Parts: sequence; structure tokens; C-alpha cells
Amino acid sequence: MAYQLKNLYNDQFFDELCNVMEKCVPGFNKKKFMLLVKDAEWEQSELKRRMRKITLALHKTLPPHFKTGSGYIVAITKEYINRKGEGLNFLQMFLPEYIELFGLHDMKTSIKSFEEITKFASCEFAVRPFIIQYEKEMMQHMLLWSTHNNQYVRRLSSEGCRPRLPWAIALPAFKKEPSPILPILENLKNDSSETVRKSVANNLNDISKDNPHIVLEIIKRWKGISENTNWIIRHASRTLLKKGDAKALKTFDIKTSHKSEVKNLKLSKKKLKIGESVAFNFDFKNVEQKKVKFRIEYAVFYVKANKTHSKKVFQLKEGEFTSQKIVSFKKLHHLRDLTTRKHYPGEHFIVILVNGKEVLKEKFTLT
Repeated sequence: MAYQLKNLYNDQFFDELCNVMEKCVPGFNKKKFMLLVKDAEWEQSELKRRMRKITLALHKTLPPHFKTGSGYIVAITKEYINRKGEGLNFLQMFLPEYIELFGLHDMKTSIKSFEEITKFASCEFAVRPFIIQYEKEMMQHMLLWSTHNNQYVRRLSSEGCRPRLPWAIALPAFKKEPSPILPILENLKNDSSETVRKSVANNLNDISKDNPHIVLEIIKRWKGISENTNWIIRHASRTLLKKGDAKALKTFDIKTSHKSEVKNLKLSKKKLKIGESVAFNFDFKNVEQKKVKFRIEYAVFYVKANKTHSKKVFQLKEGEFTSQKIVSFKKLHHLRDLTTRKHYPGEHFIVILVNGKEVLKEKFTLT
């Protein structure tokens, strides 16, 4: 059985946490804290539920007044930084969660706390209820954060306002109208930190799902400014490219009018069990009279629980292909369950795409 992330909350983790709290919180009662954390439901609780238990145990252990309690949370954060250095530490995200759960009534104190905590445990999830409740004020602060001297604070200014941040509550207002986000991304488009630039690209990719025209305009403006902006717009375009958006493809010198031939799509098996893998191969030829650029992908149409299909696109190659030369592709695709995808029995399809267009299809059955 694969190792479960929830088990990272082990004895060694709690020994260090309690040691930090004993240093930062006067009169800290380790026995009380651990009894609150490891209650009768602990063993059956999954990762996020265990994190929430730690957050609630902190609340019951610290002084009840939020300003005082948040001060200790910041002190705990700084002690962790002294020991481990700054970074994106997932296991300690109960620290910003404390602010999220108990500080919504006190935005001023919470803002100051987020600015410190995010240097060690990212606050991208915790700030979102504040954005929803105090949109104008929060976005003003996040614009200021985009010029902060700390890379993790700058990252928060982008990551926290992503319209479709995975595993987080969505920001419907920004899905509809993302303009409050754009000045932040402009400030960060040439950031010296790779982690910040990646967040900018992910934010733009989120925006492209609801407002592709806005992202296409930004791509046009940012292209060629620097290596940093070129990387950002490329990464930000991944959803548009997988959808075969002609304007996005053209931005990267891929023309949907270029002609090719795709033949001999063959699957190693037509019937498989969930957990097995299917190999497939096909031949590609550029039939233009000159060397041109193509984007070669494949898509799997997965059966969902309701028996409809969902499409997932995977890139194979993008680059220039010599005129009239046959290029053979071979790929092994795994059909095992993941945390992000569950497989269901039924008829599936593998489809080859060239410059965003479906050109060949073969079916297989999962049992």
C-alpha cells in the first residue's frame, strides 16, 4: 500500500511542534494539546481533517482573544523559520488556517499575520474568505504585497487571488471579471523568483478558462519582453493550447492551416483492466513543401461515473518537422487510479491531435 500523506503527522512532527510551542507560548500544556489533537477520531481522519484538528487544538490551547492568539501563531512561524528557513511548508498550513477560521472579523490583524506566516506556510487558501468578504480592501493589500521584498509574500499576492485555485474555494467575482488581479500580475511579470513567476503563469491559466480574450491580449503584450515573460506566457497558455485555440497556437508560430498525414494508429490491447497500461503507436508526416512547426498531442476520453466522457489532453511533441519525412510515435499510457482521477469500466477512446485538431481515433474497453 502506498504511503499516506496523513501519516506525516507522526510522533517526530508533534515532538518538534510542541517543542516550538513550548518556546513561544508561555505555560503551554503539551499533554492537553495532544489529547485535543489525537481524539477518538484521529486514526480514521484523513489529511485535511487531521490538519483541522491541529488548528482547533491550537485555538483551545492559546488565549481566546484573537489578537493575542494570532500573535503567538506569528511567533510560532518565526521560530519555525529560525529552525528550517523560509519556504512552502504544507504540513504547517494549520498556522494560516487558524487566521482563516478565527480572524475574519479582524482584517487588519489578519493581514499582518498573513504577511509573516506565508513566509513559511503559504496562506493562499486562508486569504480567500477575506477576499470574498473584503474584496476591495484585500486586493489593495495584495497589490502592495506584489512589491514586497520577500518572494513568498509576493507569491501570495498572485496565488491567493487565482480565480480557480485547485482544492480551494473559487472566487466567482474574479472568474466573471478578473480585472482586479491584472495590476498584480503586471507587477510580477518579470519577478526574480521562479516560484513567483510560476504563480503568475498559473493565475493567467486560470483566467484563460473563463476569459481567454484577456489572456490572449496579455500574451501578445508580454511576448518578447524577456525570457521570464516568454516562459510565463508559454506556461499560462497550456489550457488554450490543449483546446486548440487558433490564436494561442499562432502566437507560438503554429498554424492550423498546415497540412499533415497521420496513419496506422494501433493499440497494444483493446480490452484492459483498471490499473493496467495501454501502448499505442502511429506515424506522422508533414506534407507541406517545407519544414514547418506542428504540435502533436493525444487525448484520452475517460468514462465518468455517469457514463459520459471527459477529455484529457497530453502533449507528445512540439517542433519543426521536415517535409515528407515519416516520424513514428510510440507511447505507454497508464490506467491506474490516482488521487486526481478515478477510472470506471466502459468504452474509452485514444485520439491523436495535430495543431489542436482531432485526426485519428481508436477505442478500448476497461473492465
